[in-house]
Amino acid sequence: MKIYKDFATYNQEIGLSRPLDNDIDVGYYDAPKIKIACEAVVVDFYRISIKIKYKRKSTPDVAPVSAVFFNTPNLIIEPGWDAEPDFTGMYLQLSKKIIEENRFLFKTYLDYGQHEALYLTDEEVEEVSAVFKLMMKYYESEKRNFNVLLSYVNVLVSLVEAFYKRQFSTDPKQYNHVVTDFQQSLIDYYNRPVQQLPNVQYFADQLGLTANYLGDIVKHFTQKSALENIHDFVIKKAKELLMENHQMNTTEVAYELGFEYPNYFSKFFKKQVGLSPKEFRQELIK
Repeated sequence: MKIYKDFATYNQEIGLSRPLDNDIDVGYYDAPKIKIACEAVVVDFYRISIKIKYKRKSTPDVAPVSAVFFNTPNLIIEPGWDAEPDFTGMYLQLSKKIIEENRFLFKTYLDYGQHEALYLTDEEVEEVSAVFKLMMKYYESEKRNFNVLLSYVNVLVSLVEAFYKRQFSTDPKQYNHVVTDFQQSLIDYYNRPVQQLPNVQYFADQLGLTANYLGDIVKHFTQKSALENIHDFVIKKAKELLMENHQMNTTEVAYELGFEYPNYFSKFFKKQVGLSPKEFRQELIK
């Protein structure tokens, strides 16, 4: 499988314009000139691709869509793309270096490509197109101002955030099972002996999702982060053990829940409940 390490070799292979910079590349698709049949490939950089009125040859009865697609390093781009050569659109390519140096700008959406595209309404297409027009202005300028360019990248990512929230809300049935499966996985985790506290990555792996994607869906539907949901469940289990198993001391409760250090459990419990485990039990007696 071929791996493309930089924009220049990938663009040349696919039929895109030559990049003006090694860390950020912005351009428009010219569909008739793009290579649409090739083997599966991997790009060692990040891509945000907006395709407008995109239609696959293999599904002629399906209406064209406008959508945002994401590619990240190590994510395989399937062979053949299979596109009718009449779509339009734009792309933004970002090096791993620029992502690391400006991580605060990019939030979590770049790894969504492993799960789903973001489908755009006509109004959203207009908004994204307007931002890209401004990005191109500063990208093609001889006196490029990278701070301004990155600011527009941030605007684009913020729009993506808003549009994903709309997509989550438009078809909640598609996402509710993710929250349900996450909650059931929490229950299953504590239905057997545990040796450590669970984390978001553990449940993401169990569900075959990325941690960011799982966290964003859980946050959207529960109004709490995935980690906050885990903490709430751990506190619920802690209260049950303290109430129903009076023979267990605080240390035993801590180990039962997967805490490595009982002192950390006591601090965690007090921070969440406002009382130490011992004080909680005393209140129950009263």
